[in-house]
Amino acid sequence: MAFWHVRALLGGALVVASAGAQAQTLPDFTGVVEKNAPAVVHVEAKTTGTARKSRGGPGDMPDDQEELLRRFFGMPGMPMQPRDRTSLGSGFIISGDGYILTNDHVVDDADEVKIRLQDRRTFTAKVVGKDPQYDIALLKIDGKSLPTVTIGDSRTVKRGQWALAIGSPFGLDATVTHGIISAVGRNLGSGDQPYTSFIQTDVPINRGNSGGPLFNLQGQVIGINSQIYSTSGGYQGLSFSIPIDVAMNVVQQIKDKGYVSRGMLGVTVQPVDQFVKNLDLPDANGALVAQVTPGSGADKAGLKQGDVILSFNGTPITSSPDLPPLVGLTKPGSIAKVEILRDHKKQTVDVKVGEMPRDKSGQSLASDTDGASGSAAALGMSVEDIDASTRSELGLKAGEGVVVSQVSGSAAAGAGLRPGDVILMVNQKRVGSSAAFRAAVKGLKPGDTAMLLVRRDDSTRFVGVTVPSDR
Repeated sequence: MAFWHVRALLGGALVVASAGAQAQTLPDFTGVVEKNAPAVVHVEAKTTGTARKSRGGPGDMPDDQEELLRRFFGMPGMPMQPRDRTSLGSGFIISGDGYILTNDHVVDDADEVKIRLQDRRTFTAKVVGKDPQYDIALLKIDGKSLPTVTIGDSRTVKRGQWALAIGSPFGLDATVTHGIISAVGRNLGSGDQPYTSFIQTDVPINRGNSGGPLFNLQGQVIGINSQIYSTSGGYQGLSFSIPIDVAMNVVQQIKDKGYVSRGMLGVTVQPVDQFVKNLDLPDANGALVAQVTPGSGADKAGLKQGDVILSFNGTPITSSPDLPPLVGLTKPGSIAKVEILRDHKKQTVDVKVGEMPRDKSGQSLASDTDGASGSAAALGMSVEDIDASTRSELGLKAGEGVVVSQVSGSAAAGAGLRPGDVILMVNQKRVGSSAAFRAAVKGLKPGDTAMLLVRRDDSTRFVGVTVPSDR
């Protein structure tokens, strides 16, 4: 049996009552809709040839639902087979001469893109440029004096504000939904879009809304509806929009140079949370530097492994995912003010921002090897010295690092350590021999966490290994 929430309609206005307070009328969205709906378009992207085979069973999973699950939950793709595919989405006109914004995933690999306006006119669109990392595509149709939206400022968006979406969910043009801003600066982790801090809303967004505009009460576009959090493919109460400031930055770069460049600091960072006690921090704010790229701006400015980045150009870093979007939007070649904490002291460092290689979205992880003998039973692992030739192969300096030869206990295994990992530091102290490693962990007591800097393959990160209390 279905249960429905019933709210009273009084005099044509929706009324919400709160205990002990006078009823308040919700805002009227008709003005925003009437002004902006003509500039919201239906996007139809056709792809011929190879496409993903949808999952079998009673009613195959739609292509865009499969893509949604892949983007959010890392589900593997299915075998490829030749067939045609049509992707439906939304978009909006940003200039009277026919420039249109939508999502990259709506038009990705499309052989033909059709645009349908609210007045039923249809155009063939050219993909001027697109950027998968930001999930933004700029289209162009031939037209004059076309209706346009008004671009707002996403930097002024706050939680609790009303928001309105117009789009084509399930192909139903000019559908209007509303809700509130439930979070800002929402980073979804290290998936497809590590450089985007999303606007999160509870505005109902469904398949086909992708690429459509998110408006504020002033009728200004503050975001592009991009993703939903769902296990079924339907709206579940969490929707994510790309801030319009990010989108317009992409538009300008595409127009100016035909591609999008991103700033690069030259560090790999990770959360501070696990190491608050080790670093003697007052809270878990900041981003812990796990790796510094040789020759990068960060390297030349003197940033070091173990530094905690507290702010970037005056913007506080509350967690490590906050940093990449800020750096990505910084113009390569500019000087950034980076506030760090080192040895319990705050300092500000000037870093020249580099440019992220266009075929590279980030950096990988830590190395392997063999060596001589020694153990750290408290941590459930053994380490060995690294001989000179192996150290040279790994690009290590003389007296740098020890190799994990055996993982025998639950502490090390639970932390993800494995034979072949190279340990460079213990509690921010360099170790270059098994004897130095044993000395560094000698004083650990049950419940203590050792802060290890571990290298594996081409990447380095800090790993916390806690001594079991029942050891």
